[in-house]
Amino acid sequence: MYSSILVPVQKPAEVEPLIRFAAKLLDADGVIRLLHVIPTITLPEVTREWRASVHIVVPAHEAGASLDVKVEPEVRAATDVPGEILEGAESHGVDAILLTLRGDKRSRNPFVGHTASGILHHARSDVLVLNRLALASERIPRILLPTLGENPTPTALRIAEEIAAHVPDGAPVIALAIGAAGTRATPIGASDGAASVDEGSLGTPITHKRSIFPSSILGRRHRLPQLILEAAARERFGLVIVGEGTEQVGGPLLTRRFIEEIFRAAPCPVMAVRG
Repeated sequence: MYSSILVPVQKPAEVEPLIRFAAKLLDADGVIRLLHVIPTITLPEVTREWRASVHIVVPAHEAGASLDVKVEPEVRAATDVPGEILEGAESHGVDAILLTLRGDKRSRNPFVGHTASGILHHARSDVLVLNRLALASERIPRILLPTLGENPTPTALRIAEEIAAHVPDGAPVIALAIGAAGTRATPIGASDGAASVDEGSLGTPITHKRSIFPSSILGRRHRLPQLILEAAARERFGLVIVGEGTEQVGGPLLTRRFIEEIFRAAPCPVMAVRG
């Protein structure tokens, strides 16, 4: 799917799982560019951190060798971490950036520093943001694509197919359209009973379902993370992929607040996709 993926990492524990996830979306002759940004340019801190980066570079080579994928690690020093990630993506001409949420450990807000938020809004390539459970989960029983439109974005759908193809015996892909019924009497999360199956671009069966909410509830944007997770619970969870197109940046599914809340509340793997 992608010929070049930039994978920013903050610590050694992220290296192997992020490379493993990126490998599922990489073309056969593609390359994963691992980037570690040391968030200082002050001596002697940068010297100490540069030496410690061996614990990121070596595992990167080892993970690439074990998965038989090309991995090129790079270490940079900069005070503007999001800016350096964006510059790295531009200089290498990558097709996608894959990263986790990150922030100040002393804060409950994973967006401290605005790393993921800034990259989502300013990167020219596709951006994929994972929660920690997406990295830790080895088994994906199903893939859910909730959307406020009639269909998921083509990028989110293609990513779901690529991931499903790497699951032994495959994984069901469910596109769940969340819509408004326009009446307060509508039961929360009611289904309109309609379901259809078509074939994705890779031949993966895609099941299309619809979950109905009263417009009075659906119109409250602060409720969207809860509504999506409730809908996912009725489908027995799985990997939840929420996405919007590049032209929709700032839409309801890619706001800083939405991603922060759904990542914090989700008891399952979640991916946010802009592309």
